[in-house]
Amino acid sequence: MTRSGQEYLEALRDGREVWLDGERVKDVTAHPAFRATAASFAGLFDLAHDAAHRETLLSGGVHRAYAVPRSYEDLVARRRAYKVWAEASYGFLGRTPDYMASGAAGFAAAPEVFDRGDFAGGEHALAFHRRLAEGGLYGAFTITDPACEGVRVVEERDGGIVVRGAKTIGTGAVFADEILVGTIEPLPAEAVDRAVTFSVAVDTPGLKLISRTSYEGNARSVFDAPLSSRYDENDALLVCEDVFVPWERVLTYRDVAATGAIWWETPAYLHFTHQSSTRFWTKLEFLAGLAILLARSNGTDQVPQVVQAIGRLLGAVAQAKAFVLGAEASWEPVTGGRGGVRPGQELSFAQRIMAGEIYPRVVADIKLLAGGAIVQTPASSRDLLHPELGPLIQRYVRTPGDPAEDRLKLLKLAWDALGSEFAGRHEQYERFYQGAPHVYLTMQTWAGAADACESLARTCLDGYDLGTTK
Repeated sequence: MTRSGQEYLEALRDGREVWLDGERVKDVTAHPAFRATAASFAGLFDLAHDAAHRETLLSGGVHRAYAVPRSYEDLVARRRAYKVWAEASYGFLGRTPDYMASGAAGFAAAPEVFDRGDFAGGEHALAFHRRLAEGGLYGAFTITDPACEGVRVVEERDGGIVVRGAKTIGTGAVFADEILVGTIEPLPAEAVDRAVTFSVAVDTPGLKLISRTSYEGNARSVFDAPLSSRYDENDALLVCEDVFVPWERVLTYRDVAATGAIWWETPAYLHFTHQSSTRFWTKLEFLAGLAILLARSNGTDQVPQVVQAIGRLLGAVAQAKAFVLGAEASWEPVTGGRGGVRPGQELSFAQRIMAGEIYPRVVADIKLLAGGAIVQTPASSRDLLHPELGPLIQRYVRTPGDPAEDRLKLLKLAWDALGSEFAGRHEQYERFYQGAPHVYLTMQTWAGAADACESLARTCLDGYDLGTTK
């Protein structure tokens, strides 16, 4: 059985070096900038112990995301497990533990990709997958180099390597058990010192996580910030100051081709997309529901233009759902079937293009439906409870269908989802969380669809020449 939420929280109290606002955070499970989100992650682990969800979430005693899918039915079962966890945070926790779990299962499906050149990392990749699965561990990753100095190998020892430098963007890393450090973007041939992939425990000596602003920490209450107060997964800069990594935790080493291939020649990236596209579909369901609630509260839900706008939002939800179901239905075998199956590549890559483009439009459309009310809410729930202000708010903020408390609750939820700094981060996240667009757009071009499109157009050209008449 996977570990409980309490066991997960206890594991976070390991002395990890997390920094926020010039302060070293002693315990992320107790600090006001992290504790509520840590509890939200713990709640995901507890769902596996709930009889209502156990069968959906678990396979062989571990979360289904850790299992290598062997059939279309396995992909469907995985998606149903993803959906349970996504709905627990309304899609706003993007890097839940099933994300890296799915990628690790992708590594395990094709470990031979790690055995290239002079370094054989296949067994290490299998061990990484096994360690996460058997321990029910939360794995995060940092796979993007900063503009200046990325992580590189500075020393080789008998027992392992020493690395130095930094990686961005460590989404969820503060809450993880292990962090996979690598590079998803193409590296130049001469960058062998940076062509390394490894996994380290978050409490490894010399490893620092420098947190961005905590939206949870800035939230006044759940009433005032219902999303950011509980679902701020955080993003952190990972810094390695001469971190020692044992050989058994090194997956690729000084090999530019292998360091990139592990994402694209195994099903890891496609498994990531399967999880994230399920979460994205869930998030759009929530946002469309929010739009409906706003229209009803505003008394505009029967206005033809509003009805049409909501119809477009529901169409976006259906589009997001279609990409998930379509990728599953167009499944492909991995390594001739020896590595099980993966979601269809073309639709998986296309989903990334769609999601990055459609999310800002969805947010903008709902802002139009919300109107100006979301920028004119009382500062906090304290105003509503104040003996002098409360009656005034009760009188002037209500609508015919909603008392003031319900109206404010809805408007504050809408602002947190659409207009707050937390909301702005999510809009940027949906564009870049699986790498810069130039990376996955390039892979889409190489995926084979371009050949089919070119071939069809060429059949027309080949069907006539200069002398062809009607």
